[in-house]
Amino acid sequence: MRILDKRTISHFDYLLIIFVLPLVILSYHLISETNDILAQKQLMYYGFSIFAFVMIFILPIRRRLRIVPILYWMGIALLIAVELFGVTKLGAKRWLDIPVLNTTIQPSEIIKPIYLLMLGYLVYNRPPPENGYGLKDFLYFSFYIFLPFILIVKEPDLGTALVMLLVGYGVLFLVGVNWKIWATIIIVLGVSSPFIYTYGIKDYQKKRIHDFIVSEKPSYHVQQSIIAIGSGGLTGKDSSEATQTQLKFLPIATSDFIFAYLVERYGFLGAAFLIFIYGILILHLLSINYFFKDDYVLKVFASGLALLIFLNMSVNILMVIGFAPVVGIPLPLFSYGGSSFINFIITFAILENLIAFRYMDSYSYIGK
Repeated sequence: MRILDKRTISHFDYLLIIFVLPLVILSYHLISETNDILAQKQLMYYGFSIFAFVMIFILPIRRRLRIVPILYWMGIALLIAVELFGVTKLGAKRWLDIPVLNTTIQPSEIIKPIYLLMLGYLVYNRPPPENGYGLKDFLYFSFYIFLPFILIVKEPDLGTALVMLLVGYGVLFLVGVNWKIWATIIIVLGVSSPFIYTYGIKDYQKKRIHDFIVSEKPSYHVQQSIIAIGSGGLTGKDSSEATQTQLKFLPIATSDFIFAYLVERYGFLGAAFLIFIYGILILHLLSINYFFKDDYVLKVFASGLALLIFLNMSVNILMVIGFAPVVGIPLPLFSYGGSSFINFIITFAILENLIAFRYMDSYSYIGK
């Protein structure tokens, strides 16, 4: 436990909390309009997330960064355990049963903050040279990026796996990799894409892609979502008149398709407000790159979190409006549910810790 002195409090990034609060408040408002039971459960998740935030925030993370690889390999072990002992729901094996607590955990969510910390730890121990990382370093980082990707794809959870893959390489792009490597990757992907589609993905994933590209008529979920969005107009409808949601035409309106419900209730202006909040949150996280250029752990973690939010938000919204295949990716900090929300709050707690205690703790504790 650490004493929170005035200096620590003064370094706390209050803007992050200010940007997150509107998302939480608006989300709870929409959920409570739709389902009182879910709203009560969401309050429980909020309460637990506050407790988790405080517990994570006071940990001596910088002084104990050497245990990050251990946490990473524990996360990998959990992903392997999913393959061996996982619980299957709706055709996907993504969860582990915890009999004592009579609940399940989703390791692909748990590993996300650890994954970002691991990338920061690796970059700290191998700072980028002036011309960017060469092939040897790139392959070294790629091993740690691809390992969780492969294990999550096997669950199967292609959406989450691709997001983590893009976050990993997005971080490397921001840190600095020689341009010749990126050019080679683009060429290789262009040539190999037909083979990846033919032999690398499952039949149901091919069907989703095929239906999305070829089909003139979107799926039932997307049809109802588009109707809800279109009926919202400029300023939206009263709750009693939001028939797509209230009459249950819009499936999973509080989770994966909550954006459609938001637009039905508050129209184009409500959608613009939500995207604006996400935008300033993401830009604020990316700005940390420039304020703490030499602190690679903080720089990588903040950039990774920004990319994680951006990709989750983009995929979810594009899915809801029919511009992307339907995948189970929630709207960050907005969709109903405990796993994703609590995990994002824990990730923010780690970031606040790295920011607030950046002068108290020294990276000299880490052995290279």
